[in-house]
Amino acid sequence: MFIKTTGILSLLTSLFLCFTFNPTYAQDIKKEISYSQHKVLPFYTLKKIGNTAIFQGNQKKRNYFEGWYFKMVSEDGSDIISVIPGISLSEDGREQHAFVQLINGVTAQTSYYSFPVEVFSFSKKRFEIKIGDNYFSKDKIILDLKDSSSYVSGKVEMSGSVDYSSGRLMYPGIMGWYRFVPFMECYHGVVSVTNSLKGELIINGEEYNFDNGKGYIEKDWGSSMPSSWIWMQSNHFSNTNTSFMLSIADIPWVGKSFTGFLGFLYHDNQFYHFATYRNTKLQLQVCDSNKVKIKIENRKNDVTITAKSNSTGLLKAPAGGAMDRRIAESIDAVINITMKDKKGNIIFTDSTNIAGLEMVGDYKKLKDLLK
Repeated sequence: MFIKTTGILSLLTSLFLCFTFNPTYAQDIKKEISYSQHKVLPFYTLKKIGNTAIFQGNQKKRNYFEGWYFKMVSEDGSDIISVIPGISLSEDGREQHAFVQLINGVTAQTSYYSFPVEVFSFSKKRFEIKIGDNYFSKDKIILDLKDSSSYVSGKVEMSGSVDYSSGRLMYPGIMGWYRFVPFMECYHGVVSVTNSLKGELIINGEEYNFDNGKGYIEKDWGSSMPSSWIWMQSNHFSNTNTSFMLSIADIPWVGKSFTGFLGFLYHDNQFYHFATYRNTKLQLQVCDSNKVKIKIENRKNDVTITAKSNSTGLLKAPAGGAMDRRIAESIDAVINITMKDKKGNIIFTDSTNIAGLEMVGDYKKLKDLLK
């Protein structure tokens, strides 16, 4: 039988690709623990108290959620992708699943990928989790997601990460002593104040390159997100070593509630902290449905902030552990910040249009509950 040369070349090429091309799979986790199969982890409780970035819910079976928020922005700011991996356990424990959620900050398009809880695993040594073939750590994410209408793959590495520092030995996390209150509805942690990116994602055939881009990582865990809150964040200012985050929320407390807040400005290698537990005063003005003005005052500094959302995408959020709530997030919002010392000298003033902003629930009532 005669076979044309071109046919042989095509056959050899196909065989070569089959043996040399491998899809992106999550790398192995050192000291990997399966959430659904593990029982007792000696000394893990002490480890997670001192490191809020690692998985906190190893002993939870119901009424619980935990999620990490990875924000990634390309070097020129034209591409903004946020990725949220996590775990959801309903109030009665019957519905349990892991998930990976994406939001495109330019198009406001969102995607939600659900996984059996059996494919969720974590490291008992450091912040590393796997959800199927998807891997997440402080240093890297690897995605391999698909459903009937979309496909996401790729790897993005993080380097030069700046860790959050509270400046207090006893309360290393951003929540201070509230971190140790056992009945809090929701807990918050900052994993990476700012970091540099390298790598790319392919989303439905379109390439998103993050070489020399910037990233940010935080997380939440507990039973439910607050009934109402305002959250804003950016690490894209004129000074490339600047990062900012502020969260204001309705906090249930012994049958009542109050407005609590926490946040920071990281600038010129120094942290400036804002929090309810730090003897700080906050004034909130809600201008309209997408704009707020905030004044923060402590014994050293006065800060004025304005924030305005632009395009928004709908994300799933937890209520009673289940991802049954829908919230709007803008990650191309505009934030203006001016910070002065008590003599009126300007320490920092800048603005950005690459910022995250959420205004959720009856956020107008937050100003009435401020103490």
